[in-house]
Amino acid sequence: GAGRLRTEGGSDGGLGGGGAGDPPAGEMLLNVGLLALALLAAYRLYLRWGTRSGPGGAARQSQAAALPRMKRRDFSLEQLREFDGTRNPRILLAVNGKVFDVTKGSKFYGPEGPYGIFAGRDASRGLATFCLDKDALRDEYDDLSDLNAVQMESVREWEMQFKEKYDYVGRLLKPGEEPSEYTDEEDTKDHTKQE
Repeated sequence: GAGRLRTEGGSDGGLGGGGAGDPPAGEMLLNVGLLALALLAAYRLYLRWGTRSGPGGAARQSQAAALPRMKRRDFSLEQLREFDGTRNPRILLAVNGKVFDVTKGSKFYGPEGPYGIFAGRDASRGLATFCLDKDALRDEYDDLSDLNAVQMESVREWEMQFKEKYDYVGRLLKPGEEPSEYTDEEDTKDHTKQE
């Protein structure tokens, strides 16, 4: 000790740190810089996604909550497209031949949501291939016959997730297929089973 005061941590008490327990000044600046970048990124994500549920999003959410449960019916692709969240406040999508009411998830599936591309469409191919491009969706009935086993398993897993979270409202009809006639009893039984 050439006349310097030492503390318990071994630091010499100077402002520069440099003791055994203190991080070097460059490392501290790097940590502060990384923290600032993380906060900036979080703020930008909030502005991008959080404000979407602002006045317009809140109105859509309350409008969606006010909608009565949809009666069971089957849909052609053309009928399904009406339920894209823009022409109709209700949002439907199909997965593996089954149609789900995802209106309560409008933050995700609404026109401005990250998965809004699937609204009013058969989302099976996009979900199977993890592709959010319009190219992943077909305008005609898609039998998914060209998907491999892993992709088909992914479609089935997505179907199960949608069954757990959203109301199943009917089937997606193949071209020329006739819709089923559902009774009120079937409709009520299935809705209470999901709750």
